[in-house]
Order: sequence, then structure tokens, then C-alpha cells
Amino acid sequence: MAKTGKSPPLSVVILGAGQGKRMKSALPKVLQPLAGHSLLSHVVDTASALNPALIHVVYGHGGDLVRGAVRAPNLRWVLQAKQLGTGHAVQCALPGVPDDHMVLVLYGDVPLIRAETLSALLALAGPKCMALLTVQLDDPTGYGRVVRNARGQVQRIVEHKDANARQLKLREGNSGILAVPAGLLKKWLARLKNSNAQGEYYLTDIIAMAVRDKVRVAPLVVTTAIEVLGVNDKEQLAQLETEYRRLRARELMQAGVTVIDPARLDVRGAVTCGRDVVLDVNVVLEGPVQLGDGVYVGANCVLSQVNVGAGTNIKPNCVIDRAEIGARCEIGPFSRIRPETTLGVGVHVGNFVEIKKSDLGAGAKANHLSYLGDASIGSGVNVGAGTVTCNYDGVNKWRTEIGADVFIGSGTMLVAPLQIGDGATIGAGSTITQDAPPGQLTLERSRQQTIPGWRRPTRQK
Repeated sequence: MAKTGKSPPLSVVILGAGQGKRMKSALPKVLQPLAGHSLLSHVVDTASALNPALIHVVYGHGGDLVRGAVRAPNLRWVLQAKQLGTGHAVQCALPGVPDDHMVLVLYGDVPLIRAETLSALLALAGPKCMALLTVQLDDPTGYGRVVRNARGQVQRIVEHKDANARQLKLREGNSGILAVPAGLLKKWLARLKNSNAQGEYYLTDIIAMAVRDKVRVAPLVVTTAIEVLGVNDKEQLAQLETEYRRLRARELMQAGVTVIDPARLDVRGAVTCGRDVVLDVNVVLEGPVQLGDGVYVGANCVLSQVNVGAGTNIKPNCVIDRAEIGARCEIGPFSRIRPETTLGVGVHVGNFVEIKKSDLGAGAKANHLSYLGDASIGSGVNVGAGTVTCNYDGVNKWRTEIGADVFIGSGTMLVAPLQIGDGATIGAGSTITQDAPPGQLTLERSRQQTIPGWRRPTRQK
């Protein structure tokens, strides 16, 4: 939310202390993965977009595991040693919140809430006004019901287990997300009681307190119910995963990307695309990913933290991880490009080629069945099929330096550390252990022999 001089500082409180027994997992609920990131990470990222003074994360189950899994500036961890309800959880965080702050309460298992929706909610809140996010549901089972009076004003929230038959027919559910001045919130939380079906201190009870104290409760009905859906089991997690996938695919298509099948695209993190980018089926993009104009990504490819230059064609079944790919490259099919690799303009990397921590100059080619690791390869180099840079001696990694316009024959072993001069040719089938001079043919082959009378061994009967 864009802050003005009149807006109070914002403190965000994220409730994430639950165990999540229905997940049937050793992993705490808020650390369950959605699109490659934990549920809690999604909520923290959204909260950070609002530029709060501080984000207070209330944790319990998972302890240090939860604390170690999420990193963000202005993050304060608050332990809820005993889970006594949502009201108690917020109460644990409030000693670190100044009275003049606006408090926004979020949930670590509600990952798809949008910053735009929260900004609209905060705009409704004021010194004597609480803002409440609600949702209209076809099936509100499990949700607290929003009870309004004849004039449509919010009067209270009744939890599902405490609702009577008439209240259970209400379709407006409480999302649990609200914005309220910290000073008022502290006063109301101090008056909470646990006389309810679950014996817990409900945060929702402060709605009725606000009404009694003549503090306005301003409701905002969320336009898309998926924003406020929480995750309690693996089925719901899969439901949100599907919805997240649909939303991200839609964003890309609206930005001009051609997505062959939106149901078979996974976007995990930030992705930016130029014009006329095409993404085929079963592509996974793990951000940050940048795709230049005219990039084509074939079926079944995984791109993680990569920049791809304009006009590059990535053929099916490639894995590219933390690499820089130049313009007009041809990659694949079945190529693997590992971290700290840089491909120059017009590089060709073909089927079953693996590259790790190497630089390939403009126009270099490695088209078949090769491993290039810890290597610097000049422009215009041709690497023959079956070439291996032998970079590891069992303890240390060594580099191979190959100059420009070198031709490496097929089946060559390059035993590092090694330098091959510009314009050199390495004969096929060689094992090169010493530097090769520029502009000359270097080869190493044992003498071919035929053994007269040799017979293949046979199995004894």
C-alpha cells in the first residue's frame, strides 16, 4: 500500500503456529510447498509488498525449522509455546507492536491472498474503524459466519462449531484477515474469554467487542474466494497448486506469451518474458527466470534461475539451472546445463551434452554426448561427440582452457589442468594430458593390434 503522511505505520502479524495434523507430514503445515516455495514464504512475500514497519511471524510447531526456512527483511519471530487459539496467538505478538500502528492479521496457511486485496482492506481501516475481509461461499462449512443486522452492518462472527441452525445457513464466511488499530486491538484482546466449543481464545470475538464500543466494522467481500482459502490437508494443497498454476499462466498469456497448454505449465517464482515467447507443454520455470524476445522453450523443460537471450531455441527435455544463455542459441534435446555456465551468442549444445561451470564463446558447438566441466571454450570451437573434460582428480577440480576456432575430435579425453591454443586440432580418440600448441594437430593413440588365435572366453558347463 502506498503510504501517505497521514497513514499510520503498518505492523503485519502472520499466524503460523499450527501443527497441521491432517497433512500427515513431519513438515510443519506452513512449510508445506506450494509452487516450489513454502506456504509461509508466499504470505511473507505478499506482506513485504505492503512495505510494513515490521512483520511478526507467530510460530510454534516446527520451531527452529520454521525460523530457518524463511528469510525476509523486517522479520520478527514470536513463539506461541501453547496453541490456545487465534486471539492468544495475536496477543503473543502485540508486545512488539506500538499502539499507534495499524495491525494487519494474516495466516501462514492462506498463501494466495493478493497484495492488491490487502491494500484495499487497509484503505478501509482507520483510527476508529476495523476492516474485515469476508467471502461469499457456496459451501461455507468450517468457516465462521458473518452475522449482519437488518441494515447490513456486521455485528459479530460465529464460529462454525458454535453456530445455530439459522446461522449455519449464512453464506458469508470470515476469512480471518482483518486490519485494526493496535491500541484498540490490545484492549479487546485483554477481554477475550475461552467459553466456546473449542475452549480457545477466538480473535473473531473482537468483532462483537468493536460493535459494543461503537467502533465501525467495515467489511470487504473478496472477489475471488481462492484468495482466502486455507490449506489443511494435501488435497487442499493440490487444489491451491492448480489454482496458482492457472493464475500464473494467465498472467503470462496476458503479457503476450504463447502458452501451448496453460494446465501444463508450472511457474515458481518471478518470470519475465519478452515478445513472442512460446512455452510448450510441461515446462517448469523456477524464478527468477528471464526469457528474451522470441525464445522457444520445448516440452518437458525445466529452467531454474536463468537468463535466456533473444531468439534462443530450447528443444524438449532440457534442464538449465543457474546459467546465462546468450541470444540465438540452440540447446537440446536432452541437454543439461548446470550452474555457473555461460553460453555466448549462437552456441549450439546438442543431445546428451552436460555442461557445468563453463564458458562457451560465440558460435561454439558441442552437439553430441559430451561432458564439459570447469572449462573456458573460445568462439567457433567444435567439440566432437564423446568428448570429456576430465576435471576432477578425486580431491580438486581443475580447469581446461580451449582457445578460439579449435576442433576437438570425437572420443577425446582432455585431462585438466590443460590449455589448448587457438586454431588447434585434436585428433579423434586422443587422451590429451599436456598443453596443445595453437594451429597444429595434436593426437595421442596407442598402437592398434590384432592378436592372432585369440578366442573369446566361454562359460564352463
